[in-house]
Amino acid sequence: MMHHHSKMLPDGQRLHLQHGPIDLILGAEGERADVARAYRQAEAAFGGLLERLVAELPALRTAYQPACVFTDPLAQKMAAAVAPFASIFVTPMAAVAGCIADEICTKMVQNCDLKKAYVNNGGDISLYLNQGQSYCLGIVSDSDNPAIDMTARIGNTDPIRGIASSGWKGRSHSFGVADVVTVLASNSASADVAATLIANNVDPGHCPEVVRQPAQSLDPDTDLGQRLVTINVEKLSETQISKALKQGEKTAKQYVDQGLIHACAISLQGHTCIVGHIPGAGQIGQRSVNHLEGARV
Repeated sequence: MMHHHSKMLPDGQRLHLQHGPIDLILGAEGERADVARAYRQAEAAFGGLLERLVAELPALRTAYQPACVFTDPLAQKMAAAVAPFASIFVTPMAAVAGCIADEICTKMVQNCDLKKAYVNNGGDISLYLNQGQSYCLGIVSDSDNPAIDMTARIGNTDPIRGIASSGWKGRSHSFGVADVVTVLASNSASADVAATLIANNVDPGHCPEVVRQPAQSLDPDTDLGQRLVTINVEKLSETQISKALKQGEKTAKQYVDQGLIHACAISLQGHTCIVGHIPGAGQIGQRSVNHLEGARV
């Protein structure tokens, strides 16, 4: 297997790590020596990571079972991340991007006096915030038109350290029709799993506007087997949009009530609903935003 690639981006501030399908952007702020040490530690932790996961792939692509035993610590963390959600079909692969972001962020900040740091794994983000620090995040409601529609400010005292997104247009297959589901949670792994499962449930029901195919016909190596995944969504009616969003809201509210996530924004064809509390939320775009009753925004 090829070695990973590592290079500083042209701004001289961020590090790019890439190996196969794993593509990370890292940022850190602090004294120059601490930032340099943090990046060295991140690269050291990144080396061999993909090979370790590949060795466990058959079990990682299987529906989660408590009895399943993993050897690699990162695979164990993936299984632990999906366990609270496993009342429905989910494999540990639902947590892979978020777990990698968390893992590299944790190793990056060890023994470094940083102000703040992040690891962005294709949109699944793990944060580190020292006292008094914060990050301002942009939330996009349509990946085909990636303008920032809403902002959130995550501070050191907020319980959020992970952000993840999912949807039928994303890198992974989805059962649902959500353009983008963005989840804020205590870590990126939990956010990753929740975003996937909430997006799966944003569904108007069987209708000609939604085209689905068996996942395995699109990707022979998928963990979804012959389950139908969305490949195209035409313009939906207001009634269909409302029905789909309510399905997603129901799942998101369940996860918020259970303490599995802190907040969620669900977007579909110009409409966005918010469940839970997004710290420092501000609306920028003109798309329709509806707040679920009881949400604090």
